[in-house]
Amino acid sequence: MFVYTIVGGYILTSLLLFKYPTLIHRKKKIKFISKHISHRGGAGENYENTMCAFKRAASIGTQMLELDCHLTKDDEVVVCHDQNLFRSTGINKNIYEVNYYELPPLKKSLPIDFDPERHFVGCTTEEERKFPLLREVFEAFPQMPINIDIKINDNKLIDKVSELIKKYDREEYTIWGNFNDEITRKCYNVNPNVNIFFSMKRVALLVLCMYTGILPFMPLKETHLEIFLPAIYLRKNGAPKSSSPLQKIICHTVNLLLIRPCLFNHLKARGIHIYFWVLNREEEFAQAFNLGATGVMTDYPTKLKKFLDNTSTNSK
Repeated sequence: MFVYTIVGGYILTSLLLFKYPTLIHRKKKIKFISKHISHRGGAGENYENTMCAFKRAASIGTQMLELDCHLTKDDEVVVCHDQNLFRSTGINKNIYEVNYYELPPLKKSLPIDFDPERHFVGCTTEEERKFPLLREVFEAFPQMPINIDIKINDNKLIDKVSELIKKYDREEYTIWGNFNDEITRKCYNVNPNVNIFFSMKRVALLVLCMYTGILPFMPLKETHLEIFLPAIYLRKNGAPKSSSPLQKIICHTVNLLLIRPCLFNHLKARGIHIYFWVLNREEEFAQAFNLGATGVMTDYPTKLKKFLDNTSTNSK
């Protein structure tokens, strides 16, 4: 009888705190709300991770820029997704092997990672296709929230990005981290004042704690949950009909365990923002926001802006 009382009390308390987490947790106060997030600046509408892309996304009305960082041979923090330059420039070298001024421009035709078999082809000059420095982005967009993916486990890179964030007074308007838990922990330890997103390991722990009832009691240092819709994984790796049984099982499992509005509502009650990536179709935008997303990352800023404008108009 005593055991039943303890277990029953635990379950009831867990359920209560799951719905009202601020009874024991202080709600996080994030200085910005970003429904519209441009992935790599909008890789489907301009050359990814370039100043041209960032400026165009800002002119459209994006509320956040998502970008990636690496360190060059001469220790410059450069904005680029890949460690190796072959996909983006045709040169088979790693960024850390090349000085910043030696970096070649992006190719005229670049594949769009989250829109299979499509490429962005523009008419811009080599100057407009060059890799920008992170400090240049900070200088150009002093008030714009920026989401930084630290691409490799490099202490010097993390330290230098932190120094730039402090220099440009961006601690409250920047999110950083990586799906690798070790990188994310290093980011947090170097500068705990910067917003941070969940690593893959922490997402798995989040799910485990939700189903065991521990989550409502657990403190969370993260401010943002950035996850993918299972359908995006299938689309990125080929048409859903041609996906392997294992891929379909993985996506079904993720959808069943993680994509839960009750979880998102709990996190939002604690002040944590929920972002879905990388969505490029109107039906995906609608699905994400219907599930409770606070923001969506897209390669097509114009398409997402039109969707949000139409949604806002229709809701009036």
